[in-house]
Amino acid sequence: MALTSSRPGPSARWSALWGVGMSLIFVGERAIGAGSARGVASVAGLVLVVVAMAARARRASGAGADRQLTERLLLRLYGLGLLAVILYFVQSDLPTLRGGLPLEHGSPKLATALAALWPAIWIVAAWPIALIEMAYAQMLKAPRLETGRIKDAMYSGLGVGFAVIFAFTIVYVSAERDHKFDFAYFRTARPGEVVRKIVRTLDNPIEIAAFFPQGNEVREEVDNYLNDLAKESGQLTVTHYDFDIDPLKAKEYGVSANGTLAFVRGKRHELLGVPLQLESARNALKTLDKEVQQRFMVIVKQTKAAYFTVGHGERTWQPAANNTDKRSGLLKLREVMQDQSYDIREFGASDGLIQDVPKEATALIIIGPTRPFLPDESAAVNRYVKNGGRLLVALDPENHVDLKAILDPLQVEFHDTTLANDQVFARRTHTDADRTNIVTATFSSHPSVTTLMRIGQRAPVVLPGAGWIDAKRGRPIDIQVDSPIKAHYATWADKNGNFQFDPPGETRRAWEVAAAVSKGQSRAFIIADSDCFSDDAIVMPGNELLTLDVFHWIMGDEAYQGLVSSEMDLPVTHTRKQDVVWFYSTVFVAPALVLGFGYLTTKKRRRKTAAPAAPTTTGGAS
Repeated sequence: MALTSSRPGPSARWSALWGVGMSLIFVGERAIGAGSARGVASVAGLVLVVVAMAARARRASGAGADRQLTERLLLRLYGLGLLAVILYFVQSDLPTLRGGLPLEHGSPKLATALAALWPAIWIVAAWPIALIEMAYAQMLKAPRLETGRIKDAMYSGLGVGFAVIFAFTIVYVSAERDHKFDFAYFRTARPGEVVRKIVRTLDNPIEIAAFFPQGNEVREEVDNYLNDLAKESGQLTVTHYDFDIDPLKAKEYGVSANGTLAFVRGKRHELLGVPLQLESARNALKTLDKEVQQRFMVIVKQTKAAYFTVGHGERTWQPAANNTDKRSGLLKLREVMQDQSYDIREFGASDGLIQDVPKEATALIIIGPTRPFLPDESAAVNRYVKNGGRLLVALDPENHVDLKAILDPLQVEFHDTTLANDQVFARRTHTDADRTNIVTATFSSHPSVTTLMRIGQRAPVVLPGAGWIDAKRGRPIDIQVDSPIKAHYATWADKNGNFQFDPPGETRRAWEVAAAVSKGQSRAFIIADSDCFSDDAIVMPGNELLTLDVFHWIMGDEAYQGLVSSEMDLPVTHTRKQDVVWFYSTVFVAPALVLGFGYLTTKKRRRKTAAPAAPTTTGGAS
């Protein structure tokens, strides 16, 4: 039973006085922060808080049993708020005012804990006080005080206080541990086998100077790559600099801003720029291994020259003056070779091809000539190869140029009959003519196709309009001829050019489309198609790997063969028939399956619902 008591005056004024005192303490400590004004405000606030507590204690002593419960509850909450203030002063700079040391100097963890604890305690005290006063005010003139409502108000205040503390905690943790989650595919490339090979074979120390500010997200991604690479050899060291802190070192390496990797070998250095913002740096990080490989190639490899013949209608990276050659050019091939630090030059009759090939030419390249070589030019090429030179020849059947005078000494013969295949081919025009776009993944173990042989079916080579190569029988024992690439076994030589298989005159077999010839230091690679190196075809992964493998073998750089690590997303491509299948499947088949499943499920449920119940009988047998 609730007890009656005398009604004291309004309660909220003392809580308001307590709140004003707390506000003065806040102004003194957080707004003013120094000087005598701080002390005046803080001391005045403490006085008001103590006065409010004293008044509340006096009211509690003279109140009835029901109101005494409320008054004492408010007094305890006042004390809890005062405890929060005391904890604040303990971890504040108050000890320094008398020449002492702050708590964080001797006990930093305790100081941090108190800094987080005191506002939480104060909130847990302030919210219940406010809600209790609101409930108390409505019952101030009541003869009996409903203590249950007071307790409900207190619990509500505690709930709000804990919710506020939880919200602030989540915000603080989120700010301190700012992790971003991106469900789009992204991963920084890892060091590929080519770069690892280069680092393992270093004979001189190389420094990679990374210029990034501390705490940068891109720096963390780059460091993962560089630290993994540095494990391959003690000759590679990785150092970190900040452009703003180390301007002299940046000037020495030619670095103009943060977000730069400097590859330093003696006095020689190469730079690689990477954006500082992670969103902008994603593409650069996906292809980081390729860019690093190019810088290593420049500072480690000895420069080698590749001479491309001109003057016979060859494919070239230069646009034709009269625009008569409509074939795809070699601009991308040139870029690939320059990325490998090869010196690319054009070489024709006016440059001395009639006399001799220069000794500084590491390799002589003949790509898709439409006119035969002069006898003197063929003789110069033969002398070059005989003296240990390297030769790459790519011929097309439609040009009917067989370079017999050059290939005969190599014991190989080019046949200008175009190959076709009606089972495995690359679609381009969606006509029967596409059957001459030979696709093959049949490779030998010869060093000129090492990477392709390892990958196999994952990176087939496309040969648009290829002839075939035949190695002569009874060749000298010192001339080694290998067939590194063969066409698919269902391929035939389309003698009548109708793109149809016409037995018995045409037979299916794995035709040799390339030959690798070795004699002492001399090397030659002959392939029965020059389109495979053109801008239209080299974008295919297999064709790019073929280009790299062949040129590395020709130039004597087998140590640099291998895969480059890349995290770039490859586009998903379909043939025309596949696109048709996917279209009709998504438009008709998938909805039909969903509707059919729904119909069958509904029909089954209706049968169960409509089934009559089995009759029941009672009584014994007659």
